Parts: sequence; structure tokens; C-alpha cells
Amino acid sequence: MRIQISSWLLLVCFCSSFFGLHPILVSGRCLDNQKVLLLALKNEVQFDSSLSTKLVGWNQSVDCCDWGGVACDKTGHVIGLDLSNESISGGFNGSSSVFSLGFLKSFNLAYNSFNSAQLPLGFGKLTQVSYLNLSNANFVGQIPGDFSSMKRLVTLDLSSSPYYTLVLENPDLKMLIQNLKEVRELHLDNMKISTHGYHWSGVISSSLPNLQVLSLKSCGLSGPLDSSLSMLKNLSVILLDENTFSSDIPESFGSLQNLRVLSLRACNLSGSLPKKIFQIPTLKTIDLSSNVILKGPLPEFPENGALENLLLSYTEVGGKLPDSIGNLPLLSRIELRGCKFTGPIPDSMKDLTHIVYLDLSSNHLTGSIPSFRLSKNLAYLNFYLNNLTGGIPSFQGLNSLQFLDLSYNSLNGDFPESLLALPSLEYVYLSNNRLSGQFRKDIDVSSYKLRILDLSSNKFVGPIPGFIFKLPVLSTLTLSENNFNGVVDLEMFGKFKELYALDLSYNDLTIKVNIGSKSSFSSELNTLKLASCKMQELPNLKNQSRLMMIDLSDNELRGEIPNWIWEVGNGYLRFLNLSSNKFSSLQKPYTFPFLLDVLDLHSNVLEGDIPIPPRRVYHLDYSNNNFGSSIPVNFGNVLTSTLFFSMSNSKLVGVIPQSIRNATSLRVLDLSHNTLTGPIPSIGNSKDLQSLDLSVNKLNGSIPVELANLSLLSFLNLSYNHLSGKIPQGSRFQTFTELSFKGNKELCGPPLKKSCDKKRI
Repeated sequence: MRIQISSWLLLVCFCSSFFGLHPILVSGRCLDNQKVLLLALKNEVQFDSSLSTKLVGWNQSVDCCDWGGVACDKTGHVIGLDLSNESISGGFNGSSSVFSLGFLKSFNLAYNSFNSAQLPLGFGKLTQVSYLNLSNANFVGQIPGDFSSMKRLVTLDLSSSPYYTLVLENPDLKMLIQNLKEVRELHLDNMKISTHGYHWSGVISSSLPNLQVLSLKSCGLSGPLDSSLSMLKNLSVILLDENTFSSDIPESFGSLQNLRVLSLRACNLSGSLPKKIFQIPTLKTIDLSSNVILKGPLPEFPENGALENLLLSYTEVGGKLPDSIGNLPLLSRIELRGCKFTGPIPDSMKDLTHIVYLDLSSNHLTGSIPSFRLSKNLAYLNFYLNNLTGGIPSFQGLNSLQFLDLSYNSLNGDFPESLLALPSLEYVYLSNNRLSGQFRKDIDVSSYKLRILDLSSNKFVGPIPGFIFKLPVLSTLTLSENNFNGVVDLEMFGKFKELYALDLSYNDLTIKVNIGSKSSFSSELNTLKLASCKMQELPNLKNQSRLMMIDLSDNELRGEIPNWIWEVGNGYLRFLNLSSNKFSSLQKPYTFPFLLDVLDLHSNVLEGDIPIPPRRVYHLDYSNNNFGSSIPVNFGNVLTSTLFFSMSNSKLVGVIPQSIRNATSLRVLDLSHNTLTGPIPSIGNSKDLQSLDLSVNKLNGSIPVELANLSLLSFLNLSYNHLSGKIPQGSRFQTFTELSFKGNKELCGPPLKKSCDKKRI
């Protein structure tokens, strides 16, 4: 294959600047004064010798021009010093020996850990340096002013991580770069740059006439995005992600005829996509994703365009995908997730032979799925949450395909068993479609790599296919909400040595649990959902140390809830649903896991004392039981994080404790259909309360006035109690009808027809 010389030179230049590689002209012997300076530098800095690959090898007996990270010219002077990734943590200051290396042209300290040290003065002495890389070295604070004396700089990289921030305030951006006329690459990612409005772009365009690469990601820059950057005709890479420009994309950017990469992700851009930018013949990557008000259709693409990466996810860009997308033979990555695209997937996309990553999820696409038979490199295909119809193509020949998500569409027909023959396929999501039919039993899957198989919410019938139990590395199996039937021995799932999640809920299955058997599952199990599986015995989960989510609801389990279940997951159990069974009590002693978020025991026959939950629980449902007891006095004190709490229809007696006022996070409170007495306690502190149901009790007294001030309250039912007095008036109460208050003979005032006389009030 012939490569154009210009392209090759461009690649060499790019790699040289990116990796800090420079010509190394080694003499037979380095100068003694150079060796002395380098050995002094080694003694000055602190570094971890066990992680070092360069400094650790510097010693007196070896020519210093042969030391790792050192480059010399023909006269034996050190001209290049690469100490990147050397785990240096300190000892670099203004008196450092490196500032005496007067012939130094390239200096790289990237990816060290200077632990929030300030950048020292001294860089201004390195007047010959053309390449300086201090990126991600954990320096912080103001950039010293003497950097502006490095007039021969061609590449300057001071990028930092979000956790260690450098600052350009005094001196500011203009003072730093106004003398750096030779700079071609400027990287200041995550630096806090003090600037007024859009003036930063004018400073750059007037100070750096030779600029080719500009990277100012997440620098706190503001807009509008100015057209002055288009004056820099040599610009080939623009990376300005995660700033706040709040403007349109300048049409003048379309005049940058050398532009290869334009990335303006998450910049609060507005307006429509500029058509001219997509016509730039050199453009390879455009990323405008996460600009949530950027809109308009995709423009037509030119014949034989150079575009390789098209990234517009989470924007308002929409309409029909143009057929001319097939004009881009080099396209390898398309990300249009969460946009507004409609209509069919263009048939021309089947001609994209270089495509590797294709994500059109969360749009409004219709029609059928192309075969992509020519896309031999396709590894990732995601059409989740569209309106696609028809059958699933066989995808035969897509031997690189690893990830397939077609869930939440309207696909129908049988499961294409040819999918299981794709040698690289690891993740398959087909849930929430209209797929149907019964699986064959005799499929050889011994060599398949499938790790995740999600067929939930379809219309599959028949027994769970036997080939599933032969998938050697399966970690997640989700078959819920289908019509699978038959008896399944839970011990069959012990064959999965890496099983992480299992969901067989809501089929027509009967799960057989062998009493007294050891755990049937892998030690990796995190999620177990066996709701509505006609189980009569609890599976043995005692040794599942990583299990965090259990749903065994709507089965035929009875007797005591064993106390070992609270120890599952070594205290990390987060979700437990045992509702709609026939449990009568909790085995004592028991201690709820501290991290439990959801506890659902509704619709059992639990009796006796009400279990006090852990303080973290945000969803607590004890409704439809037979407790026959009162709510503990301090119960509300443990509900400070609870969003949902229901004990309706549970034969409660006594009063609602005053501690309920401490449940300030509540959004839903339901204590209806009990025999509770006494007044309604003050719950005005629950500012987020949206639903309150205390109906069908024996509560008395007046309705607390502060209820009328709950601005989010959208459902209220106080009917069929013994409440009295005037119904409080407020903006929310005006939305409730008499149904919320009926059955209280002594209540009066709107919305009831019964008026309040002065004596009654």
C-alpha cells in the first residue's frame, strides 16, 4: 500500500509531539559537566526507584548520553530530557540542576506526582527549549511569569488533571503567550484561565500565528465562541471541550481548510450545525456531543469525505439521516445517541466497510435494521430505544461484533440463533421487543464468549433452552417477563462459574429448590431475581458474600424469614423484596444490614412487633400484613432518609407517633385502612411530600394547618376518619376534591358542601 509522503510526515510530526519523541544524536562520550548536572538532578528529586525505568539506571560508570531519557547532540551536550512516568514526587525547585542545561531543547516531566507543588521559577533560563511537557504531573497554582521567556517553544503542554489545577491569572493568558510566536501546539487542559468573555480567542489568534494544535479543555472559558480563531489558517486540531461558550458555532470555522479534529463537547452550544464545517476535505473527527440545545439536521456529506468519527450524542440534532452518509467510506465511529433522528436507517450505511462503533440509540428511528454484511470490522452496534420493526438480521460474517443492543424496539419474529455463532460476541441485549417462538435444544455453544444475554420482556415460549446452561463464561442472564415454562432445578445455575446476575421473574416457571443443598450459585453473584417462580423453599444464600439485590416476591414461601438472610452480602445487602408470600414472622435475633436501601415485605401475614428498619432505607413497605400492634414511638427517627413508607392495611392500632415529623425526606406516606387513633401529627417539615393517605382510620382532631403549605402535595386522602373543624385553605388544598375529606362528619368548609358556622369554628 502506497502512503503519500505528506501524510507520512504529518503522522510523524503528530506522534513526535504527542509522545515527546525527538531525534537522539548520541556522541561517543558525554561532557563531564553535563553528567555532573544530571547526577545532581537525580540526587535532588525524590522518586520511587521500584517504579523508575530511567533515573534508577543513571550512574557514574555509564556514558550519560546512554542513560534512559537522555538525548545528546554531536558535541556531547544534553539536548533532550524525558523523565515522564518516573514517579517523581518532589525535590524540583528553582535551584534545580536542570535549569543549568543550557543546550536543552526538549524537556518532559509529564505523568509524575509532585503532590500539589508549585511550579518553580527557572524555566525562563531554558531559552533553547522547543518542546516542554509538564502535563499531569500534579503541579498546582499560578504559572510563573518567566515561561514567556521561552521564545523558541514549539510545543507547550501544561495540561493538568481536574484534581490538581494550574492557574493563569497573574500573569494571565496574554502575558504567557504573547512572546511565544513559534508555538504550534498549545495544551492547557483543565487549567483555570482568567479571561474576560471571548477575549481569550483574540489573544491566541494574535499571539500564535503558527498554531496548529489548540487544546483548552475544561478551562473555565466563556463565550461567545469567537470567529477570530478562523484566522489561524494552519489550525488542524481544536479541542475546547467542557467550556461554557453559550453561542453558535461560527460559520467561519468552515474556512479552516487544514482542520482534522474539531471537538466542542459539552460547551452549551446553540443554533444549527454549520454546513461548511462538514465540507472541509481534511476533517476526520467532529465531536459536538452533549450540547443539549444544538439543533438542526445533519448536512449532506461530500463524495469521498475524509470523516472518520462523527460524534453528536445528546444534542437536538435530528430529522432524517441523510443517504449521503454512505459517501464517507472511512467512517469508523458514529455516536448519535440521544438525538432527534427520525425515519429509516439509510440503506447506504451498509456500505460503511470501515465502521467499528455505531450507536444510534435513544432516537425515533423506524423501519428495519440493515444487514451490515460488508461491515466486517463492526464491533459495537447499539439501536436501543427506537421504533424499529421487522426481524433481527442474522449478522452473518460480522466476526468482530462484540456488543449488540436492540432492546426497547418493536422487533418481531424468532431469535436468530445464528447470532450465537458469532465468535466475538459477548453482550446481547434484546429486551422489550415482540420476539417470540421456542428455542432449539441442540446448539453447540462450548466455544462462545457470550457474557450477557438479556431476552426479557418478549414473548418467548417453551422451556429455558438447554444451550444456555452450556455458555462457558455467562455472567448475566435475564429472561424475565416471557412465557418460558417448565420445572427448573436451581442447582443447574451452579454451572455458571462467573454468574453475576440472574433474573427469571414473571414467566410460567416452577423453580425447584433442594432443601439442605449448598448454595447453587457462583461466589460472584450480585443480583438474584426469582419473582413469581412458584418457589416453595428459600434457596440457600448463606455463603453469597457479594449478593446485594434479592427479589423473591410473589412466590409460595412461608414460615419465618430466617435471620441469616440479613447477613447475605457480608452486610452489603442493598435491596430485599420478599413481598406477596406467606411469611408470618422474622426469626430472632436479627439485625438489618446498615446499607439496606429497599425493604419490601408487603402482602405477607406478618404478626407482632413492627421491625425497625436501618436508617439508610429509602423505600419501606410493610403494607397488607397482620401486625396488630402500634407503631413504635421512635419509629420516625429512623426514617430520616426514607422516601416511601407504607403500612396500609396492616391492622395497626394506637396513635401515629410524633416522631414521624422527623421523616423529612418522605414523598409518599400511606397508613390507610388501619385502626389508628389520636390527632394527625405535624408533618410540615416533610417539604417533599407528594402523597399522603391516612384514610379509613379513627383519627380525630383538626387537620394540621401546615399540610396546606406542602407545595408538592398532589395526592391527599383523609377520608373516613373522625376529623373535625375547618379544612385549612391553601394553594394545594384548592386542588383536592371532597373525596379527600368525605366520611368525616365534623369537617366543614370547602371543598365540602358543609359550611362552618362561627360557633363550630
